[in-house]
Amino acid sequence: MPSRRIRVTGTPEAPLRAALTALRTELGVPETFPPEVLAEAERVAKAPAPPAEDATDIPFFTIDPPTSMDLDQAMHLSRRGTGFRVRYAIADVAAFVAPGGALDAEAHRRVTTLYFPDEKTPLHPPLLSEGAASLLPDVTRPAVLWTIDLDADGRTVAVDVRRALVRSRAKLDYATAQQRIDTGTAEEPLALLKDIGEARERLEIERGGISLNVPEQEIVQRDHTYELAYRAPLPADGWNAQISLLTGMAAADLMLAHGTGVLRTLPAAPDGAVGRLHRTAHALHIDWPHHMSYAALIRSLDPHRPHHAAFLQECTALLRGAGYTVFHDGNLPAITTHAAVAAPYTHCTAPLRRLVDRYASELCLAAGSPPAWVLAGLDALPKQMADGTRLAGTVERECVDIVEAALLKDRVGDLFDGCVVDVEERQPTVGKVQLDSPAVVARLEGGTTPLPLGERLRVRLTQADPGTAKVRFAPA
Repeated sequence: MPSRRIRVTGTPEAPLRAALTALRTELGVPETFPPEVLAEAERVAKAPAPPAEDATDIPFFTIDPPTSMDLDQAMHLSRRGTGFRVRYAIADVAAFVAPGGALDAEAHRRVTTLYFPDEKTPLHPPLLSEGAASLLPDVTRPAVLWTIDLDADGRTVAVDVRRALVRSRAKLDYATAQQRIDTGTAEEPLALLKDIGEARERLEIERGGISLNVPEQEIVQRDHTYELAYRAPLPADGWNAQISLLTGMAAADLMLAHGTGVLRTLPAAPDGAVGRLHRTAHALHIDWPHHMSYAALIRSLDPHRPHHAAFLQECTALLRGAGYTVFHDGNLPAITTHAAVAAPYTHCTAPLRRLVDRYASELCLAAGSPPAWVLAGLDALPKQMADGTRLAGTVERECVDIVEAALLKDRVGDLFDGCVVDVEERQPTVGKVQLDSPAVVARLEGGTTPLPLGERLRVRLTQADPGTAKVRFAPA
């Protein structure tokens, strides 16, 4: 599912870097890998466990942010009669990480890659995650290769998963992929991303699934100052996500058929949460007719519009109940579906960045007879992943606060124009304001009358100091 990732380009100024360093210290984020972990990474990087099959003749490509080097997935799309064939190669981390070794133990401590504006704290040493295990272009890599055949409507008709050697031919970013598709210059394996992506989006609508196109917050340094803006996802972002969702759904179905696995589950949203969204939509002047479903409303919104972007951000609250559910020996859990996907689903496509994905791949490859190390570690995964995901969420929230404070630290007392995008039900004088410029969303308090949800308001910045005082506004 989508998540906001904050990026800083340019050289961060001293107060911001100091605050981010202090945050890492406060949260106990490791600065480096232990020597024994680095030594094992250096050893296995030279000689990963080789797969039996060679698929290096398939011209795979990757689509990632321009600066990414930890490339988990590569794809090749082709026509198959009236339908399609999706080949999706996932980095085979288990080819490098031995069960019970130093790398394995460190991955269980870290659980997930943590993203800060100025740097990231990776799950695995960069020698592997950005080198020997990454699906970089023009190098041969071990992979878990999914082959998923689709009919003309994009429905899955056959699934195969096996280990294979692969070789990516091109590293694309989203803007480049979108430009080539839009101008008709994309070769068929890339051009089909639109056809397959749109077909899968239609099926998502049919089954009642939801993809939140939440704008991504970007902080850019220009002329020794920071600017903040939102980047709304491109259509190619969504089409690419549909390939990952397709694979995660195929993996979940395989594990359910085999009787042992780990699913990413999300219960249906309680009526109260949806009711609150109805009130928020009304306050933001978003038309939500009673006959229109929540999923249909989400697809009607334009993330480029501030009110719609604010509402989409509020909708992420419905995803907070997601977790991991383990099952064994055919004893299926009470909930096997992810409410936003509207189908069984699992995380299996980002093993360089998320611990559980390595387990999911092994469970699918094992065809019902998982390795002993997978079975031994399975029951502990939900709590480990919950703790790691919680830490990642804390990092994201705290980084937002720090960067916004850095942007505004010299403007305490200034007036800004904005829109009230959230009001606390029990404290109607407290809420959140979204500024017109810079694109900041921050706490609003200090007034004596209830805040006008969805209305424009002149506000005064009362505090902002990175690492010391989070951004706060008061009605002017």
